[in-house]
Amino acid sequence: MNIAPLSTDDILRLWSQTYNREGKPDWSHIFPYYHEDIVFQDSIQRIEGKDKFITLCDRLTQRCEQLCMDISSIAQHENEIFFEWEMTMMFKKFPSTFMFGCTKLTFGEDNRIINQRDYYDLWGDIFNGIPWFHRPYRKFMHRYFG
Repeated sequence: MNIAPLSTDDILRLWSQTYNREGKPDWSHIFPYYHEDIVFQDSIQRIEGKDKFITLCDRLTQRCEQLCMDISSIAQHENEIFFEWEMTMMFKKFPSTFMFGCTKLTFGEDNRIINQRDYYDLWGDIFNGIPWFHRPYRKFMHRYFG
């Protein structure tokens, strides 16, 4: 199955339809752009296969009351698109969490996404939202990691 190559404008349009300003995200319109053998990886997991990727997206939808993403910059080089984002996750029982990260999409020969790698500091962004914990966490990170 070949599709037309996605441009940075296509990614901005498609991802802006995914993350709603109100309500739960909906990825259904972007799933056709993913290859059956997609490899997704982020700081906590590695998923192989489109069915497992869809299940991952469904789990995130169930956990969040609302999920928003703003893409601040985007670039393309050959068969890769890289974009920087700010995400706000709103949960049922916990305060909203702000996360900053980047995503690298790699396209296969059929122009579908064959690899997606998300980069973010999950714990740092979460711990920054806990008033009594963020300073000791940052002090620990600075002391042991730089």
